[in-house]
Amino acid sequence: MANIIDELLELLDLECIEQGIYRGPSRNIVGKNVFGGQVLGQSLMAAGRTVDDRYAHSLHGYFLRAGDIHAPIVYLVERLRDGKSFCTRQVKAVQHGEVIFMLMASFARDEDGLDHQMAMPDVEAPENLPNETELRSRIAHLLPEKIRDAFCRERPIEIRPINPVNPFAPQMQEPLRYHWMRAQSRLPDDRLLHQSVLAFASDFALMGTAMLPHGVSFMQPNIQAASLDHAMWFHKDFRVDEWLLYQMDSPRAAGGRGTNRGSIFSQDGTLIASVAQEGLMRLREVAEKY
Repeated sequence: MANIIDELLELLDLECIEQGIYRGPSRNIVGKNVFGGQVLGQSLMAAGRTVDDRYAHSLHGYFLRAGDIHAPIVYLVERLRDGKSFCTRQVKAVQHGEVIFMLMASFARDEDGLDHQMAMPDVEAPENLPNETELRSRIAHLLPEKIRDAFCRERPIEIRPINPVNPFAPQMQEPLRYHWMRAQSRLPDDRLLHQSVLAFASDFALMGTAMLPHGVSFMQPNIQAASLDHAMWFHKDFRVDEWLLYQMDSPRAAGGRGTNRGSIFSQDGTLIASVAQEGLMRLREVAEKY
């Protein structure tokens, strides 16, 4: 798994072109366009590189255009505020002269205060669950050959679904899903890196949660789907190379859009991050071919 993790680290190791200007590579991770998690992770890394001794506690981003997997992305960081308690950064991700993504991120130091959290759900432990790669290999024969390799490609984040969904035969069900996830191997002791990798990983499976009550999936050619925005709140320090439970639910779908929420727990039950996202979820009148 070392090569897969090395690729992820290279993806997040942005080149500094000038003060506040960074450049990152693109990879084909989930399809023909840049994976939303990639631009999320790279944007957070760019913002964090301009902040000293503080770590992200929240981010809010908008996906504006599809990214080109064959071209690098330039990240322009604007220092909006450096206060005593909080630092705020705006990041524009630019490709081919156009802004494809915008991020606002806020950074703060750790401090003590009032503390409560929701309880971690009681679910099956990850050790005895098959991972997503194994599950996908079982149904890969149903795919056209030209997209089969991408569907079965090993990812830097190992995911073990608790209630897996067959994307070729989705069934109507409650909009609630869980999976365990972790980086495929040990990562350096760099808190910004772990936050950026979690931002990357938080985009896997989240948007599909709103499709569950409707018995549809990304693999159906009459579905048009795309992430529209993404927000995260980091509550506690964590390691993304240790098992994390991702609980996802969808409270509403309307107007061709689905709203999804996520809660991420460490294995000891600590709620370490929360996520929210709205995605385009449009039924096409005429099915498209692959």
